[in-house]
Amino acid sequence: MTTVSATGIFSERTIRRARLGSGLVIFIFVVLHLSNHAIGLISVAAADKAAHLFLAIWRNPLGTVIFYSSVLIHIALVLRAIYMRRSLVMPKGEMAQIVLGLMIPLLLMDHVIGTRIAHEFYGYIDDYETVVSSLWIRNPANGARQALAVVAVWIHGCIGIHFWLRYRSWYPDFAPFMLALAILVPVLALLGFVEMGRTLADPSYQQSMTVSAYKEGVNTRYASNPEVHRQVAMIRAGLYGAFSASLLIVVIARARRKLKERLDQVAVNYPGGEVIRVPRGFSVLEASRLGGLPHYAVCGGKGQCSTCRVQILGDYESLPAPDKMEQTTLRRINAGPDVRLACQLRPNGNVAVAPLLVPAIEAALPANSQETSPGREREIAVLFVDIRHFTTLTETRLPFDVVFLLNRYFAIIGKAVEQSGGRLDKFIGDGAMALFGLNTAPEEACRQALAAAAAIVAEIEKLAAELADELALPLRIAIGIHTGPAVVGTMGYGRVRSMTAIGDTVNVASRLESAAKEFEAAIVISEPVASLSGANLSGIESREISVRGRALPLKVYVIPREKAAEPLEGKT
Repeated sequence: MTTVSATGIFSERTIRRARLGSGLVIFIFVVLHLSNHAIGLISVAAADKAAHLFLAIWRNPLGTVIFYSSVLIHIALVLRAIYMRRSLVMPKGEMAQIVLGLMIPLLLMDHVIGTRIAHEFYGYIDDYETVVSSLWIRNPANGARQALAVVAVWIHGCIGIHFWLRYRSWYPDFAPFMLALAILVPVLALLGFVEMGRTLADPSYQQSMTVSAYKEGVNTRYASNPEVHRQVAMIRAGLYGAFSASLLIVVIARARRKLKERLDQVAVNYPGGEVIRVPRGFSVLEASRLGGLPHYAVCGGKGQCSTCRVQILGDYESLPAPDKMEQTTLRRINAGPDVRLACQLRPNGNVAVAPLLVPAIEAALPANSQETSPGREREIAVLFVDIRHFTTLTETRLPFDVVFLLNRYFAIIGKAVEQSGGRLDKFIGDGAMALFGLNTAPEEACRQALAAAAAIVAEIEKLAAELADELALPLRIAIGIHTGPAVVGTMGYGRVRSMTAIGDTVNVASRLESAAKEFEAAIVISEPVASLSGANLSGIESREISVRGRALPLKVYVIPREKAAEPLEGKT
């Protein structure tokens, strides 16, 4: 059950794609099948008519080959994944998906034999009248079993779809609609089944129902033929036996490997003094899970994020080299040579590591507090604003007067940001930070940030004129705007948690706000903001400034107070 090299046709990535592709084919089949059941809410005849289209797709030679191949591939790869997984300690979502996946064949085997196999090999006519009558009237226990199977199949598929899409930038926007569909489809399908069952059980419907002589003859011969029953029993025993044997082989193979690996273990040492011994070949993430140590792995340990990363404390050069996927992720975060992904690092000897993102122990957090999220990388625009010479402005004023001034100032910023489509992130003393682009494209985010900046400057000018006689200095502000990738997530502790952004983009935006003070300007924007927004910056001074942490200077545009309140219209 091993694979060829990582670059071969059977690389781990290829296997994951095959599992995903086969699962999607099965999920599409299930969606269409349950939608067909839902039409039973109209009538049994309507469901049968709709079934003609469903059968045309899946009961032709091509559809049959695609469907059966997908089922076999998916089951085989799931069993392989169970074997390859070194530890069965895993998050609840992954555990639920695996358990439900193993239940599905046991719940559906009889249904498949009694419909599809009976039709394919013995000509049995499995329309809705026949199947629903069997499940609702003659064998209701089997009907309840099929209802349970519908729920198991649907939840298993939805968990898989969620794991597949959860890191797509558009997913949070569509998640509520997808959740509504995830609830409606199985509910409507089960209601359709119930409605058809009640209809078929109604004596008046049975009296009016006419069954063709051909259908009655075919199904009667199938039901009364002892040879057919013997063959079907053999098929049933073969399928149940094959699946049970496959599970047993996986269990025996895992037990044999575990017994062998007890003699060949490595120790993973953690900063808190914990030492977890695991068989050689385990990943560091699997060691953490096996030892019950909290360890982030937002992508589920697939190497598609860096939240599980660890620093190697000691000789990192002797460890197995990272594969192509791990190298890509590490390069993206500019990781040092002593940083590795815990989910991909399988040490060949004793190793000491320090997780770089340490999750809080949720049991120690206050009740009803929001769970901390490691975040998701997004392309956003960040705006920083600050009052210039704030200490001088307020040093002779009473504390309540300062509160009054700040509340007027904060109200201006909050209103301008919200009306422009942004999100006010936080107030820091006399400064504020706002995010744009959480639900829009980067181009629109930059335009929103510029619109908010212009509105802030215009309203501050009005406030400055209103308070001119009361302030020692004119009221002036400095704004910095930058755009780029940042990690956006819920951060904090206990009840003091909120969505915010961190990363180089945020640091640069803060630096541009400081540059605006240095240049005695109202707004300083970076060249990426100017380019994406399509702003008309003719007549606006540009400069190159050095930003701490960046090797190359950054080109910025310096917008003076006289022009800052004017909207920067597009080039066209």
